[in-house]
Amino acid sequence: MKTLYDVQQLLKRFGIFVYTGHRLADLEMMQDEIRTLYDSGLIDQQELRMALLIIKSNVQKFS
Repeated sequence: MKTLYDVQQLLKRFGIFVYTGHRLADLEMMQDEIRTLYDSGLIDQQELRMALLIIKSNVQKFS
């Protein structure tokens, strides 16, 4: 997992599509959904960390 597109594909595997029309809100919602998947035991710690790191870097680019 290297890009935000990869994070979106991870979410898509679980039927999660995030689009609110506001980029920062989308990133925050993706972050919440990734944490929920981890808390539910559907993704491992490595996937969680990579996804959150990618989302965080995109939030910094946006700000």
